[in-house]
Amino acid sequence: MPAPKTATAAAFHVFMGSDEARVKEAALVKVRQMTPKDAGDFSNDVIDGTADNADHAGTICSNVCMALQTLPFFGGSKVVWLKNANFLGDTQTGRAQAAVEGFERILDIAEKGLGSDVRFVISTTGIDKRRAAYKRVSKLASIEVFDKPDTSRAGWEGPVIAVANKRAKELGITFESGAIELLVQMAGDDTRQLENELEKIDLYLGERRRAGLKTVQGLVSMSRAGVLWDLGNAIGKRDLPRALELLGTLMYQGQNAIGLLLAAIVPRVRSLLLVKDIGSRYKLNKLNYPGFCTSLEALPSSATSHLPRKKDGTGFNAYPMFLALPEAGHFTLEELHAAFKACLDANVKLVTSSLDSKLVLERLLIGILARKPRT
Repeated sequence: MPAPKTATAAAFHVFMGSDEARVKEAALVKVRQMTPKDAGDFSNDVIDGTADNADHAGTICSNVCMALQTLPFFGGSKVVWLKNANFLGDTQTGRAQAAVEGFERILDIAEKGLGSDVRFVISTTGIDKRRAAYKRVSKLASIEVFDKPDTSRAGWEGPVIAVANKRAKELGITFESGAIELLVQMAGDDTRQLENELEKIDLYLGERRRAGLKTVQGLVSMSRAGVLWDLGNAIGKRDLPRALELLGTLMYQGQNAIGLLLAAIVPRVRSLLLVKDIGSRYKLNKLNYPGFCTSLEALPSSATSHLPRKKDGTGFNAYPMFLALPEAGHFTLEELHAAFKACLDANVKLVTSSLDSKLVLERLLIGILARKPRT
């Protein structure tokens, strides 16, 4: 059982994680909640935590300490917000003595008590959990974590779709079947870009409040995840030249080979194999996404127990398979079984051998997509 929070936790809040947009939004909401209505933002101390180097990090920490120990200028209460701190994690700056000792001084003040007139908020990409400072923060503050989903794992789209649906509802936008799933596939796990794309769609729609697949395809810009999705599309279409071109671009941009394999190639091959296998044994509704989902739900559990499900357990993570439906005809079932095995072999080579990673992935794509001569 975790240790009970101290009374300081009601006045000390930490928002952290790799999803910078959601971290910033949550921290801003909390700051506004804790700011007295008649005080306004001028009563708060907002300190930019973006440090250029170790000395700068030490200066920032000194400014925070001073703010925590200074009475509110207008009386009443105030909020001290260390905003966008980038020196609390396992980085070169974060490991520097000035940053480590500076943060320890901040926590010393918090442990002694902030007083009834001071509230403290930290927003950061992360705090190194191996340090004693993290354990101290855990006892002193309430912590909320907002991490981007791992796009290499099946079902990563679920939480992002939930965020997109919530924002779309706030904007009064409804999406045709499959359109919001397509939006998430193209925008990826970047909440800030997702927000921008929804606002773009909102402006484009005007009085029309319903967005379809063509609207999403025409308006949404490709993120890194979108380019990965485009690579998956090239695999589904069995377009070897396009797949090799996209692979070369991504590798030139410095993308990790294992990440490309697990985020783009394996998911599409898996979806193609799953839908090809089920489609060879059962009749599936291929006309629309809701009908496809209904036809999957109607199948016996013995046929669907291996299919990926949404994290909340409410149904199948079916959209990747639905996208693969028209593409599965480009492959035989035997080819897809061989392709999936080849992906596993490529993963082993990338992890255990000294072979050039780009060459490993190029050979993999050629093996999957090159059409075999008819005999």
